[in-house]
Amino acid sequence: MMSRIGFIGLGIMGKPMSNNLLKAGYDLVVYSRSPEPVLEVAGFGAKAGTSPKDVASKTEVIITMLPDSPHVKEVVLGPDGIIEGAHPGSIVIDMGSTAPLVTREVAAGLAKKGIRMMDAPVSGGEPKAVDGTLSIMAGGDKADFEKCYPVFKAMGSSAVHCGGVGAGSITKLANQIIVALNIPAMSEALVLAVKAGVNPELVFKAIRGGLAGSAVLDAKAPLVMERKFEPGGRINTHIKDLKNVLETGHEVGAPLPLTASVMEMMQALKTAGLGNADHGALIRYYEMLAQIEVELSNLV
Repeated sequence: MMSRIGFIGLGIMGKPMSNNLLKAGYDLVVYSRSPEPVLEVAGFGAKAGTSPKDVASKTEVIITMLPDSPHVKEVVLGPDGIIEGAHPGSIVIDMGSTAPLVTREVAAGLAKKGIRMMDAPVSGGEPKAVDGTLSIMAGGDKADFEKCYPVFKAMGSSAVHCGGVGAGSITKLANQIIVALNIPAMSEALVLAVKAGVNPELVFKAIRGGLAGSAVLDAKAPLVMERKFEPGGRINTHIKDLKNVLETGHEVGAPLPLTASVMEMMQALKTAGLGNADHGALIRYYEMLAQIEVELSNLV
């Protein structure tokens, strides 16, 4: 087992992920911009770092779980960043949803100092981060992936090597397209059912075992019908991801018309003050158009 792991970014995903590493027996050094989660995770046995540089100087593998691409560049390559403290041969693993071009830029900067990098974004949201069943999509050297596989398995139920550096980020973008398009499809279907006077819960039960069934449907339909829109995956976060999706699509010449449509739905909900709601709140867009709500009180 690796002697010590660094973890930077203890937000809604990073904190439970770091806790699962502690449960798996790893010696952890943690840092976050806010002191409160650092103190909380330290209470479970982690050691508190004073900066990304400090964390990197004390660890062999450094994991980042940060909100967006600019944060990754700053934490890894900026003043007091990981690059100033990491040793040659250390491995930096970015587990956030970072734009692929930024991933490759950061990897190139680290390589100049002999520091290795993997991108390993996750899918599953906060519930799966808590119970350690995330799906992990990794890009980087295959030998580095195999070395870090036990670390990934402490946080996820699956970890797949998708190719070289940046391949994990591309895979996450593909994942976010499918999730983003599933939720409006579910929303259209349930709004149609309620508007036509059919019980939405029975529609859900009837279709979930067939070809229309999906993990997204199973996760989001019950919450929608119970009007639970507390964030697992925020609309604002998904907007950030779809921005990366569309920019990458433009860069490589892949038109993404459905993704662009969903992006505009999310932007409309953000304007309506729902940016911090769960992305399941996309159904509110359709409900506003149809002037009806999909909820259990509408049973017939």
